[in-house]
Order: sequence, then C-alpha cells, then structure tokens
Amino acid sequence: MTKQHANWSPYDNNGGTCVAIAGGDYCVIAADTRMSTGYNILTRDYSKICKLADKSVMASSGFQADVRALQKVLAARHLIYQHQHNKQMSCPAMAQLLSNTLYYKRFFLMGSCRFNVLGGLDNEGKGCVFTYDAVGSYERVGYSSQGSGSTLIMPFLDNQLKSPSPLLLPAQDAVTPLSELEAIDLVKTCFASATERDIYTGDKLEMVILNADGIRREFMELRKD
Repeated sequence: MTKQHANWSPYDNNGGTCVAIAGGDYCVIAADTRMSTGYNILTRDYSKICKLADKSVMASSGFQADVRALQKVLAARHLIYQHQHNKQMSCPAMAQLLSNTLYYKRFFLMGSCRFNVLGGLDNEGKGCVFTYDAVGSYERVGYSSQGSGSTLIMPFLDNQLKSPSPLLLPAQDAVTPLSELEAIDLVKTCFASATERDIYTGDKLEMVILNADGIRREFMELRKD
C-alpha cells in the first residue's frame, strides 16, 4: 500500500470579495469582512480595504499575509515619494506603482495577491478604478470586482452598467452614469446577492466612499452563515 502525502503550500486563499465603482466625482470601494480558510471562518471582522494615499484606496482578497506585505511595501515607497516630491502620489501613479510591485514579485512573495482593485480620484477629481490580474497587468475601468464572489457579481454589474454600444470609447467608459447614492445602493445589492451563493463572502460589508469632501466609511450587515 502506497502512502500519498498531501502537497504542502506556503500560500492559502482566505476568500472574500471586493467591488469598486467610479463615478464622475466619486469612487466607491467595498469589501466584505469575512476571512476564511477552507470551510473554516478565521474571523468575521477583518478589513480588506487599505488607504494608500488621501485619494487612493486598495481592496484585496486572497492570501492576506501577502496582502499585508504588499501594503507595507506600497506604504514605504509612497513615503519615499513624498520625501522626494513633497506631495502625495496621485491615484493613477499609485496604480502604476502597484502594477510594478506585483510584476516584480510575480514568482514568489506576492504571487498570491491575485485579487486587487484600486480606486480613488484622479488629478481632475474624477473617479477612477484600476483592476489587476495575477502578475500586475492592469487597466482603468468604470467598475470592477475581484475575489471569490466576482464570478457572481461581474455579470450583474455588466448587466446594470455596461453600455450596449460597441462604439463607446474606453476613455468615456472609465466612469459610470450612476450618482453616488445609486452606486452605494448597487454595491449593497451586489453583496447581498453574492452572500447567498458564496460561502467565502459574508458577515459585514465595509464601504469606503471618496469624493471632493474626503473619505468616509459605511457598513452593512450581511449573512453570517
């Protein structure tokens, strides 16, 4: 009788879902607060959203140990940038920095930070959302979802927000036609639906809203089973 040893991996997927929606003068970034491994819930109150600058916020699901390491690297490089330029990094510049960091570490340390979305306000005060793949390739979009519930949420967002016209330019498609309150309500609907089908998403919804007045947070209870 042969013995089969379980494959050991330094990585884990702690689940969770992130959503971001950009508007003409705002950006909404949201994520649930459940952190899981397999069928076990490790904590029900874990924030997946990190403020990188006054106008840049990142939400990350996946392996949270690597996410923390990634956040520390970005914070250190942003601090160096502030000392050198005497100003904070813009959201598009932070998006490029995140892309470079993920690509540089694509083979090891941060290879499991696969589910990142960055949102904020650009230099013109418009909302912007940047979505990433596993090795750092990114694009500016009007909305995005990453994580375990993204396969449930993205079709719904496409149905609600994607323009039926194939002639619409990408630059015009970088913001959604929703008002800030409409975007918040849509995010709540997305997560309320996703928690019904995805066991790795639930407990509480955390939303960060950026606009000309600054940053504020809102919360909503989700399913806990």
